[in-house]
Amino acid sequence: MLDASSKNRPLVVVVCDDRSQFFAFDDTLHEFGLKLLGCFSAEQVLNGKTANLPKHLIWLIDVHFDGELQDAVDSNQPYLVLVGFTPAPNLSNLQAYQKWQNALIRQLRQRLNLPQIQKIQQTTPKPWRYVLLLGASMGGISALKDFLSHLPAQMPVAIVVAYHFDAKMIHTLPKTLTQNNDWHCQVITTNQSLRSGSCLIVPIDRKIIFDSNGRIFLQNQDWGDGYQPNISAILKNMSDVYNNELISIIFSGMGDDGSKYLSETRSNSSHIWAQSLASSSCISQPKAIIDSGYCQFVGTPIELANQVITVVNASH
Repeated sequence: MLDASSKNRPLVVVVCDDRSQFFAFDDTLHEFGLKLLGCFSAEQVLNGKTANLPKHLIWLIDVHFDGELQDAVDSNQPYLVLVGFTPAPNLSNLQAYQKWQNALIRQLRQRLNLPQIQKIQQTTPKPWRYVLLLGASMGGISALKDFLSHLPAQMPVAIVVAYHFDAKMIHTLPKTLTQNNDWHCQVITTNQSLRSGSCLIVPIDRKIIFDSNGRIFLQNQDWGDGYQPNISAILKNMSDVYNNELISIIFSGMGDDGSKYLSETRSNSSHIWAQSLASSSCISQPKAIIDSGYCQFVGTPIELANQVITVVNASH
């Protein structure tokens, strides 16, 4: 029998094609202290994309499970396979969503012979004090990784990452950005709320809007012409609603996205920072911020992380 407190519990793999359903699995497993190793489509499993995964994983199958797919999953020698799940309700219906979460965890607890699986977030929640908007494009991944690795996930901050990235590859970013830190990182795929300790990645193909209560609304429209996502538009929206609780940081990247509404951003008393040109792989994007005259702090990714810590600690 597995120990509920064991750090060596099997990792979880999800097979599904719906991004909102994947988010619900990811969110639920994280809340209850279980580690989601990855999400794959049935086609990816059949094409051998999971062949090199570790053995003895928990597989949650939320697609048609025919004999061919079963053979492919069995070749990985799974610890446990659970098949068929109801669609997770939208987060706007929180009571129904939590009921879905509890049903999933109850099923895992019973099949794994665990006496209980408790929400880990119940012991560590903190209201966010600041929201960080991290904008980047070319060369920004290494900068973001350094920044996140030097900013404790226990800080009372919520992070939003707006990155010019390949839409087909955007879901690889959470794993890449959290290799050496404790941030909970995921792509925004449904309406949700900012959370302390979270690192949310703006989708490439759908516009989002923030409100003053920390809620994020996914729109049924794209970003239009120009940058996708549009960092300038996101910065203006967040600055308008969070004012001096917003810290925007533009890291390495091409172009000038993020520099369009800086006058309004400063009028809202929001913080405007940029990565130093000497530490940037591509200087165009941070240079546009620095040259605007509105930038208040410039530093390496590590210096920027330390400055966040200084600002947050000074606000207590």
